[in-house]
Amino acid sequence: MSGEHAIDRTVLKISGGDAGKFLQDLVTNNLDKKALVYAALLTPQGKYLYDFFLLEQDDHWLLDVKSDSAPALAQRLGMYRLRADVVIEDSGLQVQRGLNEGPDGSLQDPRHPALGWRLYSVDAGSKAHINWDAIRVEHCIPETGIELVPDQTYILEAGFERLNGVDFKKGCYVGQEISARMKHKTELRKGLVRVGIKGAASVGTTITSGGKPAGVIYTQSGGKAIAYLRFDRAKDDLKAADAALSLL
Repeated sequence: MSGEHAIDRTVLKISGGDAGKFLQDLVTNNLDKKALVYAALLTPQGKYLYDFFLLEQDDHWLLDVKSDSAPALAQRLGMYRLRADVVIEDSGLQVQRGLNEGPDGSLQDPRHPALGWRLYSVDAGSKAHINWDAIRVEHCIPETGIELVPDQTYILEAGFERLNGVDFKKGCYVGQEISARMKHKTELRKGLVRVGIKGAASVGTTITSGGKPAGVIYTQSGGKAIAYLRFDRAKDDLKAADAALSLL
């Protein structure tokens, strides 16, 4: 068993008699399942704002989000609360992550089996080095604040369907109409993909193809990278600054 205390995560507690319906009406995924759920909150225009994990407890919900997003997310949720019986507060719990067999109470990360388990407890637990970036790049899994950019990213272009982060049968939620239209009426022309990389380029560097802008380079590990590409332009001679890229 190996574990890592994810110090950059905050676990909010969402309680009150209306908590379940309140969250169900806002987030991209269906909460009618007894498991850890990956989801996002979108703008009314269908653009990504925050991604997080949700877990139902006996009388409340836990919401696991990147710590620097937690205050703004709590404020945003408060705007939607209106007169609903909902209380939003810090749970005081810590997040542990790890690979292999998890401790009692741990839950499988719903995005991909390679991401191991998550555990919510008052104990920070042991700390072990795990190269999460290498795992993310290998499976093209976006990260908050890197590949997932607030007010810019569309979740289908970021692979949320593949990552079990959106449900197209659950009914309405904030930004649902745009997401459904992208799913059913258009073919994605842009999106996150893995590329080979020789050299290195800063996260956010423009990718060019034949000298024309074709996308952006993000996380890199082991000669591979996550890139956001315009598929119609991503042909030959792909470069990001002095790094040479290849489609995988």
